[in-house]
Amino acid sequence: MGITLINFAYLFASVLFILGLKGLTHPRTAVRGNTLGALAMLLAVLATLLDQRILSFEYILIGVVVGSLIGVAFAAKIPMTSMPELVAMFNGFGGVASVLVAGAALIAAPAPSHQFTVSTAASGLIGAVTFWGSLVAFFKLMEVLKRLIQFPGQQFFNGLLTLVCIGLGGWLVLEPGQMDVFWIMVCVASLLGVMLVVPIGGADMPVVIAFLNSCSGLAAAATGFVLDNNVLIVAGSLVGASGLILTQIMCKAMNRSLGNVFFGDSGATPTASGASDDEVYAGKIKSTSADEVAMLFDTARRVVIVPGYGMAVAQAQHAVRDLADLLEQRGIEVEYAIHPVAGRMPGHMNVLLAEAEVSYDKLVEMDRINPTFQQTDVALVIGANDVVNPLARDDNSGPIAGMPILDVDKSRTVVVIKRSLSPGFAGIPNPLFAADNSLMFFGSAKEAVLDLVTAVKDS
Repeated sequence: MGITLINFAYLFASVLFILGLKGLTHPRTAVRGNTLGALAMLLAVLATLLDQRILSFEYILIGVVVGSLIGVAFAAKIPMTSMPELVAMFNGFGGVASVLVAGAALIAAPAPSHQFTVSTAASGLIGAVTFWGSLVAFFKLMEVLKRLIQFPGQQFFNGLLTLVCIGLGGWLVLEPGQMDVFWIMVCVASLLGVMLVVPIGGADMPVVIAFLNSCSGLAAAATGFVLDNNVLIVAGSLVGASGLILTQIMCKAMNRSLGNVFFGDSGATPTASGASDDEVYAGKIKSTSADEVAMLFDTARRVVIVPGYGMAVAQAQHAVRDLADLLEQRGIEVEYAIHPVAGRMPGHMNVLLAEAEVSYDKLVEMDRINPTFQQTDVALVIGANDVVNPLARDDNSGPIAGMPILDVDKSRTVVVIKRSLSPGFAGIPNPLFAADNSLMFFGSAKEAVLDLVTAVKDS
């Protein structure tokens, strides 16, 4: 293919990427947007393979076959509940790919330009941070790494690592023939990626995932400059920009700044002055049963379902949909209150409910649903904790202080489905569970909702 035709194919693929990204902004067009993005990637890959500069296809075909098999295996076996871990790992794959491609290009370059070396240094630095940071995030989401690694002077140490990386990058630009400098920079950046994420608590993982997604895009864009590949520059820039916007949205939803997430108090443990579980719950918890909740539904006109990570773990989304359909058949208005950071990745609850074929119109964002809780007869909280914790409003010193929450406590009755009174990611008790208008329905989310379906049918 001629260079003009290749660039035209890249331009068309870039347009498809933009249209695909636009489609992903709304649930109704998300499937179409995903399809357009996949077609854009296919076109970009085919155009690259047909480029006359490709001398041998053997290794490329091996990579395509192996990568396709891995992708199919992931798609077939990874449950929706593990999507956050998969997204974290994909971010990491993007980062390490940028590092390896930039390193290979540096080895092959006879007389690299300043643009080439600057881009190579940026790709290696950002890609290494992304890979190792994503790997730590993956193990945190898998709950393999449960402890937060913190020590005095940690922020100073991270700042020193950053300066060393920048210094090594500058050295590489001045002396591009020093391959050892590139790999030393990659090693230091890898340590920086680990050290940035290990002190961050699980409650902040949605922000971390969004930020690392942005970093993977920036690394890809830098690699595009290394290879003079227009579509890689455009696609990487789109991912970097959209990931940064998503990070900002997540920070706003948690009333946190990005600097506070990475360099502030992780908030994974309760403050010393915070109330203990016994002080919050002792003698105040009221347990309920499926039959009692069914009686509440008999007199209700409006029910709001609040999904949380507990619903994801139990894979209860299909049972929840069946319950909502049953209530609607009885003339009850049912909506779903969606908090931006419910679950372990941005949009986690939307994905799960979409899988269960819940109508998009019934998924209501926090800002729109909150004013309606006072007119809600029953708020059914399924496995959510921190995103409905009133301490975010009432305690100015706690780990979730100021975080916007779903105001379920303002409903006439709150029914909380939860296995136990264990805390959420923030590690603090939830006064909602002990409120006068709250009832605790203990058990697995799926089993509890199925019990509710049976009880409602029998009532």
